[in-house]
Amino acid sequence: MDDILLDDVDRSILHQLQLNARQTNTEIAEKVNVTSTTVRNRLDKLEDEGVIRGYHPEINYEQAGYPLHIMFVCTIDPNKLESLREQILDVRGVVTTRDLLGGERNVHIEVVAGTIGEIEEIRNELVDLGMTMHSSEIISETKVQSWDHFYPRTEPDAGQDDDSDDGSITGQ
Repeated sequence: MDDILLDDVDRSILHQLQLNARQTNTEIAEKVNVTSTTVRNRLDKLEDEGVIRGYHPEINYEQAGYPLHIMFVCTIDPNKLESLREQILDVRGVVTTRDLLGGERNVHIEVVAGTIGEIEEIRNELVDLGMTMHSSEIISETKVQSWDHFYPRTEPDAGQDDDSDDGSITGQ
């Protein structure tokens, strides 16, 4: 994919979505000082270009009945990683996989479960896929910080608004 150049309107829209993805286009438009048509066009373009890959709830797993939140640190043959990724995500209780560049411990797998027995079943199923398990770490809390460079800037294009906005991203 080509590098996508975002302007301050795009960054401001992304920042607003990070703060609350359930905002309406009108609510975002008011905060970014553009029209809701501009927001909709920009969102369509950001989604089409793969900048926005989805809208996901932030889940408190403990409140949802999964008090055990674990990070497995693993090694997978890099040549097999792509073919195993979907199999890993299909294991009941797996929430996230993260591929790491370089090093022996090249995959982190985040899982949730209700009991130690379930964690052991998940671990065994992952090992059966052909990975080496190095450690398991209990996750007590996760916080995500939105990027502050999405905040509106004072540059000339920060206030641009055009009801006929075709959704193009600056530099395209």
